[in-house]
Amino acid sequence: QVQLQESGPGLVKPSQALSLTCSVPGGSITTTYYWWSWIRQPPGKGLEWMGAIAYSGITYYSPPLKSRTSISRHTAKNQFTLQLSPVTPEDTSVYYCARGNGLGAYDSWGQGTQVAVTS
Repeated sequence: QVQLQESGPGLVKPSQALSLTCSVPGGSITTTYYWWSWIRQPPGKGLEWMGAIAYSGITYYSPPLKSRTSISRHTAKNQFTLQLSPVTPEDTSVYYCARGNGLGAYDSWGQGTQVAVTS
């Protein structure tokens, strides 16, 4: 397991862009076979996978969110970033970053960061 920590604004206005960063201190986001995902949980709903960036740098996105989502990474800082634009109030959620292993399971999670989209 590794430690993951999300950071970003807690409040975003509709039609603006949301940018969140996940830091992985003590770990490497280029270690073979690991996937680095963004997952969110809207109030009263289940977890929703948004997308991921693989150890190789290849990105994958949830089809319903693909047109609004971009995931990138900064390997020297061991960070990966989620950009979601434009946002609507329906994007209000707790956002998590997580590490997926080569067996299809998540073995490390961040604590989550609450994001509210409101004018």
